[in-house]
Amino acid sequence: MRDTTSDLPLTPEDLLFRDELRTWLREHLTGRFVNQHDRGGPDDDDNWELRRGWERELADGRWLGISWPSEYGGRNATLSQEIVLATELAQAGAPPRAAFHGETLMAPTALTYGTPEQRQRLLPPMARAEVVWCQGYSEPNAGSDLANISTRARLDGDEWVVTGQKIWTTFAQHADWIFAIVRTDPDSRRHAGLSYMLIPLDQPGVRVVPIRTMLGDSGFNEVFFDEARTSTDNVLGRPGQGWQCAMTTLGHERATSVLGYQFSFRREMAEVRELAKKRGATADPVLRDRLIDSMIQLDIMGYNNLRTLSTALREGQFGPESSIGKYYWSRWHQEFTEVAMDVLGADGWLSTEWGSGPDRPSEALRRSFIRARAETIYAGSSEIQKNIIAERVLGLPREPKD
Repeated sequence: MRDTTSDLPLTPEDLLFRDELRTWLREHLTGRFVNQHDRGGPDDDDNWELRRGWERELADGRWLGISWPSEYGGRNATLSQEIVLATELAQAGAPPRAAFHGETLMAPTALTYGTPEQRQRLLPPMARAEVVWCQGYSEPNAGSDLANISTRARLDGDEWVVTGQKIWTTFAQHADWIFAIVRTDPDSRRHAGLSYMLIPLDQPGVRVVPIRTMLGDSGFNEVFFDEARTSTDNVLGRPGQGWQCAMTTLGHERATSVLGYQFSFRREMAEVRELAKKRGATADPVLRDRLIDSMIQLDIMGYNNLRTLSTALREGQFGPESSIGKYYWSRWHQEFTEVAMDVLGADGWLSTEWGSGPDRPSEALRRSFIRARAETIYAGSSEIQKNIIAERVLGLPREPKD
């Protein structure tokens, strides 16, 4: 498996950081945490309690929020060290993250738009793995068109009163808080009049309804707000500045998502190659050609990721180029898991439940195939990614609006 961090322009301090992390992983990625890398994912809450246990293990080692200032529980780590952490965890086969929505999505937004008091209140509990956050963006009539949201809030003294609905809210049934985009100006339209609001879920007026998926889990949920309340100091940025805050969150989501995926894809590729050899699938010239094509495309993905990471290191942030990675990996993974199902043959029709046979790699691949169907939609659909690439990377004219 290719060691991506060896290709990055790492400083001596970065190398010391990597050595410390690798030593810690050898000592702590043991026992019940071993060989759990394929149980669960960004939209799959399988193995939830073990993954939360791994979050607490990371917190005890001070590996959560490492780029945050030390007064908020971080290590003042550099962007290159954040990249090293993500890639090393994935390469070591650590369990999938459970509480990433708060640490990797909301926290960067809080650091950019939050007041010092908000940062002190919000960040340290995440660094200690004490709180779980979920993301409230999509609505029944506002999926890729985020500016069309209708969930609203009115001011009542020192509280906002929230009414509306969010959907496809990942891990809401496990979360303590939700960060949501809410319309706070009733006369506004589109991007104007939106606010980035933090809402406690354990209160009257909030109802979470799990959405059962084809995998049998309920990673996605609907969240209904009926006069739910949150304090006025639970708005990041100014009221009406929600669109800018939301774009900050999405930029981090699209950029960081690819870091762990790169190594999980390589593990899946190794498993498919081994299964293909065992089952004689490589004797089929068409299937063999498709498998080789997937391998080549995976290498191309790796080089593109390296380019994106190197650019981010030079500029100190992820730019719109991160949409290239999101568009590429989501489409690639859908096509690759179709190849994997053809390698499995009749076993591809078996149940997606763990223990359904005939072996662990086959079970994991069947679940991966189902999960991949949504990957070109969540975190920004492929159509949205192409618009971003065309307009903000290539400088082409904006898409005409009706």
